[in-house]
Amino acid sequence: MASMKIQPVKINKKGGIDLENLEASIEKYRDQLAAIMVTYPSTNGLFDKDIRKVCDMVHEAGGQVYLDGANMNAQVGICRPGDYGSDVSHLNLHKTFCIPHGGGGPGMGPIGVKAHLAPFLPDHPIVDIEGPTRSCGPVSSAPYGSSSILPISYTYIKMAGDDIKQCSEVAILNANYMAKVLEPHYKVLFTNENGYNAHEFIIDFSEYKAKCGVEAVDAAKRLQDFGFHAPTVSYPVTNTLMIEPTESEDKAELDRFCEALITIRQEIQEVMDGKQPKDNNTLKNAPHTQAVITSSEWNYPYSREQAAYPAIESEETEDMNSRQSLFNHPELRIAEGNATETDKNGSAEPRNERIEYRKAFPLLKLWTDNFV
Repeated sequence: MASMKIQPVKINKKGGIDLENLEASIEKYRDQLAAIMVTYPSTNGLFDKDIRKVCDMVHEAGGQVYLDGANMNAQVGICRPGDYGSDVSHLNLHKTFCIPHGGGGPGMGPIGVKAHLAPFLPDHPIVDIEGPTRSCGPVSSAPYGSSSILPISYTYIKMAGDDIKQCSEVAILNANYMAKVLEPHYKVLFTNENGYNAHEFIIDFSEYKAKCGVEAVDAAKRLQDFGFHAPTVSYPVTNTLMIEPTESEDKAELDRFCEALITIRQEIQEVMDGKQPKDNNTLKNAPHTQAVITSSEWNYPYSREQAAYPAIESEETEDMNSRQSLFNHPELRIAEGNATETDKNGSAEPRNERIEYRKAFPLLKLWTDNFV
């Protein structure tokens, strides 16, 4: 990249930057160190508490800090990259400011720099741009980006107004809500010391691959049968799903996605228990396309209904009284329509669902105060 050599920095067991490894790399390459690229919050779904220290270490060695702004949707109105040490920050418009995320783009947006780097910004031969005095020239034919994309983000920001901070807060809330719902069913990688994530979280499938051959990609394919496009697969950790709901989905849709993943976990258990063959099951054969479902031949050890309509099939075949609640978290129990709280004597007392949410997850106070 730009004739530079890349030196990866390790992470620690908790998913944060390994400061000892960073320090060793800085000392080894001190005379050549140009910059560090860091994502904040990290793709592991963490607000790294050592971010300011990381920036200070690089600055002390004469390097610059480039902040990957892909996860800016967890920071808007909450913190500013320049305050904790970033010298250069790109700001993705996709995900943070309404532009669709994924599908190859559009990954574009402004790049902000501190004053000491302003003279080196790109200029333009036709449009007079204030600031650059030692520019290397234009890097784009359109100096201010795509005119077909920018109005969408501008409109989104204007419509949000003073509530733009709440977009970030709800993005963080949604991720933590889903992580807590899925925690009894999947291993959630990397949480902070309080057991929370930033705006995204990772669920691990490595255990299932070892036991029955089911991988994250099988779950990703099976999600299509539920009507969902899969989240990020095997990044940043192999054989995982990285889930980032953003602020744009309502609670009902989050619950629907969680229930799909819980049903998939039940199907994984069926394979582990030998109820479905390891090489011929609803997961390995997914997605079940219209051509497959309507074929005159059906040679699978499960029904067409289970293949094509797994959510409906699950509801019809399970005893609703014994059905495992979507909210089967040690801190939270939600019965059909009512929340319950267990008192010291072991008796279950009905509670208002709004109150129970707030008791179970402090982050949900934001949700219950504004959306329930």
